[in-house]
Amino acid sequence: MMIKEKAYKLLALQENISNRAAKDLIDRGLVFCKGKKVTVARGELDADSKFRVEKLSKIRVIFEDSKIIAVDKPASLTSDEVEKKFDAKLLHRLDKGTSGVVLLVKDEKFQKKAIEEFRYKRVYKEYIAIVGGKVVEAIDIVEPIITIKKGSNFFSKISKHGKEAITHIEPLMVEGKKSKIKVVIETGRTHQIRVHLKSLGLPILGDELYGGKESKRLMLHAHKISLLGYEFISSEPKEFQRLS
Repeated sequence: MMIKEKAYKLLALQENISNRAAKDLIDRGLVFCKGKKVTVARGELDADSKFRVEKLSKIRVIFEDSKIIAVDKPASLTSDEVEKKFDAKLLHRLDKGTSGVVLLVKDEKFQKKAIEEFRYKRVYKEYIAIVGGKVVEAIDIVEPIITIKKGSNFFSKISKHGKEAITHIEPLMVEGKKSKIKVVIETGRTHQIRVHLKSLGLPILGDELYGGKESKRLMLHAHKISLLGYEFISSEPKEFQRLS
């Protein structure tokens, strides 16, 4: 009978790191075993399992001046972790699994103006996503979203008791049963894109929380954001360039 052990303990032994560090690598989605991502640190695996650990990507500064910093956030970092790297405050957030443009502000007066732009839907926010299913025409989604917090976790769903949420999608590429799409959001509800796409039967690959198939990462990327005369672009990640 094959001996089993918790994944994080096996990883800690293999990499000669602490159990805590091993858990962190798994939680970031950087650990793979037999070609599949290890998602549960306490899940049990065969004691002779071998792991492949990807490197944590670095934060890249896209633009900086006296008012604002635009950075390219890797998919494995939280927005709060990004903020800690800079002497500036987050203007908005991306989910941990989402890569792309994140904005931080350095000037309090500019911050107030920028917050007003978000409040009155004057910020252009464009994403790229890869979903399960075929998207062959543009679709507008206007469905209110409510967010439920359980401990440190959040889960959102469409509800008549929720807040206004508006999402526009356009097809970019279809290959087999997958599609690459452009997503523009007018509002910024928690998990908005993920929830709206799920409601169409088009879950994002890697988004297992909302019904997406397993993938190397959450296939959602914040590609472009424009406000107050600024426009910032994060190039499409290489894993988005082919669907197969």
